[in-house]
Amino acid sequence: MSSPPQAQAPSTYDVVVVGGGPAGATTAHELAQRGLSVLLLDRAGRVKPCGGAIPPRLIEDFDIPSHLLVARIRCARMVSPSDKRVDIPIEGGFVGMVDREHFDEWLRERAAHAGAVRASGNFEALERDADGTSIVRWRPEGGPEGVGHAQARARCVVGADGARSLVAERALGRFDRANLVFAYHEIVQRPATPPADYDPQRCDVVYRGSLSPDFYAWVFPHGDTLSIGTGSANKGFSLRHSVAVYRREIGFGDAVTVRREGAPIPLKPLPRWDNGRDVLVVGDAAGVVAPSSGEGIYYAMACGRMAADGVAEFLGTGQAKHLRQVRRRFLGEHGRVFWVLGIMQRFWYRSDKRRERFVSICRDRDVQQLTFDAYMHKRLVRARPMAHVRIFFKDVAHLLGLARVS
Repeated sequence: MSSPPQAQAPSTYDVVVVGGGPAGATTAHELAQRGLSVLLLDRAGRVKPCGGAIPPRLIEDFDIPSHLLVARIRCARMVSPSDKRVDIPIEGGFVGMVDREHFDEWLRERAAHAGAVRASGNFEALERDADGTSIVRWRPEGGPEGVGHAQARARCVVGADGARSLVAERALGRFDRANLVFAYHEIVQRPATPPADYDPQRCDVVYRGSLSPDFYAWVFPHGDTLSIGTGSANKGFSLRHSVAVYRREIGFGDAVTVRREGAPIPLKPLPRWDNGRDVLVVGDAAGVVAPSSGEGIYYAMACGRMAADGVAEFLGTGQAKHLRQVRRRFLGEHGRVFWVLGIMQRFWYRSDKRRERFVSICRDRDVQQLTFDAYMHKRLVRARPMAHVRIFFKDVAHLLGLARVS
């Protein structure tokens, strides 16, 4: 969508949201619904590399229509370095799959229908007016010739501009961004006769050092297409080569490539999300992607909704503490899951020997049940304490090498 004519748009907004992915679009939608004036600034044509999995809680909490689901996954296959396979059925439900190109645009359009003004361009600077009000400057896309930049004043600025957020850098200073996984995938057309082992209702997750030395490779069905990708924090590792090798291995080497995408993904929340004044970061910019799995859509949207609450409270009271409380609220609800998944990734992804044991653990029914309870409902389930005890002792046995790898 082209940028609105600058002369017709108000020069001052309650909120300018920089970035129109799930976090930014959700924040803009929630705030616009409350009657606040919102400008949603996004770069045109940018699609984040993402498997596109969304759990039932997201579909329910955010009223996602069924037409956006390009596939319904009913099984997850874990594949060990030695090619041992563990199929984990999703009993009594499914995980939805979306194409980020269409899903993100739908979220942006929903924000616009709620009253947000959309603008297309590249964020350039965050400055201050004479009275101290924030000024967001950007270079428009598709605007009139000779227009070098556009700007808008904002009572509050929300940075939702990704793992390498310029808003965060401008407003919060530099943080250690060492906890990044670089993800790369290729969206390929499903052949008329797909390989015999391909299941359009199954996601494959492959733990093998040759495909990723510290993360995993994947195949996620998208209906008529599929996402084949991998990720790694090792900058010297060739993600493109890994995907090419994997595609040939699973029989999709000659499939038509629709598009290729790559981007960094953060795996640790930033220590601070606000500037103590009028700027807040959300989503990937705040580092809310789950370690171990790399799942981010649900957490981005949950973060966006909490951010909207905090921003509305800030605008109503003028007290910046409400921006600071967004991080505390988010980690209060999801921090324990992030902590557990972070430990799991640091330990089990270190070597193929450990990956082999990790996939073996996934055969356990207690592990499967609690894992999917946590994934589907986004919390560590405490209703089955004896299952947690059994898993603890099984993990210890694997850590000490006492358990047999099946």
